[in-house]
Amino acid sequence: MGDLLGVRTTGNATLIAHDGIPVLVTDPWLGNEYSAYFGSWTLGYEIAEEARSEISQSKFVWFSHGHPDHLNGESLKHFRGKAVLLPDHYGGRILKGLLSDNFDVAVMPDRRWMQLSSRIRTMCITTDNQDAVLLLDVNGRLFINLNDAGTRHCKRFIQDIARNFKSVTLLALSGYGDADMINFYDSNGTFVPPKIDLMVGDQLSNIALSVGATTVSPFSSFHNYQRSDSIWAQEYVTDIDAYSRGINPALKFVKAFSFHDCANDETVEIVPVKAKIETKRPEEFGDDWSEGLMPSDLAQLENYMRRKERAANILAFVNFRVGNKDNIIRLNGTRDRGITFEAPRHSLMTAIDYRIFDDLLIGNFMKTTLHNMQSLYDHGLNQIITKYADNGGAETETQLKDYFRHYHEKSGRAWIRENFVTSTSLSIRRLVGQNDSLFRFGRRLYYKMK
Repeated sequence: MGDLLGVRTTGNATLIAHDGIPVLVTDPWLGNEYSAYFGSWTLGYEIAEEARSEISQSKFVWFSHGHPDHLNGESLKHFRGKAVLLPDHYGGRILKGLLSDNFDVAVMPDRRWMQLSSRIRTMCITTDNQDAVLLLDVNGRLFINLNDAGTRHCKRFIQDIARNFKSVTLLALSGYGDADMINFYDSNGTFVPPKIDLMVGDQLSNIALSVGATTVSPFSSFHNYQRSDSIWAQEYVTDIDAYSRGINPALKFVKAFSFHDCANDETVEIVPVKAKIETKRPEEFGDDWSEGLMPSDLAQLENYMRRKERAANILAFVNFRVGNKDNIIRLNGTRDRGITFEAPRHSLMTAIDYRIFDDLLIGNFMKTTLHNMQSLYDHGLNQIITKYADNGGAETETQLKDYFRHYHEKSGRAWIRENFVTSTSLSIRRLVGQNDSLFRFGRRLYYKMK
């Protein structure tokens, strides 16, 4: 494309910002043989050779968070010698890991512009989910890269910045919902089909309008399943044509794979090649569903759960069903509130060893049964276990206080206001249940309130 000034989107959550040369690449998961979530995910679309070349030439690499479709361990080896930029997260887990592996790493100052070239500057905004938003100013055009982060405690801050730009493009996760845990069963062992909202564009529109965007483009949403024990979830992967369904007419829609020219304000669609799916057996990734736990494993699992004080006081038990055998860990909670996780030993113990339990959830081959609970998000359990404890290292109540203080100080008054809005929206969501029209109305109200 010659001497470029603009932004190319490709892969899953990868954008490449150009100022004559490739300057910045974000969350480069290179796909092909590089899978994610214990081999469960592969890229949904091939990354073209031209884009691969631009990725490899980029001077800066930014990683939003530690999920392997964003910070992919196998892809990471291609970025030695690059200037790696990271969010300023509590605990600095990714920072410490990359420094110990001799990467060139810098932590971006939160909510402050950082100049990368004469016509490109960027700003990082951390969220307390151990994720981050990247704002990118390319020749006076603003790109809001939300990836998976959402706008927790920063929506008004982004709004205020967006008002200074005539062109504001939102890049954000959306879809039918399989980028989260959807492999649920009831107490009788019957699969519970996930709720699917076909109006994907409505999701994107609500977010875009809430932050002051004028253009919206799907992002961070493109993967396939390949394991024989998770490929059932391919049915719930969002078709690329669904993203424009329900887009607000006030917004310009740009297809997911495009080049945004910031010299003349044109967009060039790049037609992607859909990746082929080759089904692979769990054994190829070390998983044998018939293998049971070792005696030392159960002690390790119990220690893992009990260290997380708040979760241990909410749940009465957690049952790890491995090799078709129940292994129940009694905790401090009341009312028989608990969870059964059924998983193969290798991936389960790897997730415990490396504190990446969220990866096991998102892989969608582990089967989950909730007991006297409606959601893994009840009482913030998912965040408590996977975000605050695993990623942030905040396991005790004292550590959690320090953790939240870290993010509260960054977001100021928005912290209290948006925590109230979020808790209210969860209560409303429980009340409306499966009513689609009420759910969509509540979602619009949620983004307006924030």
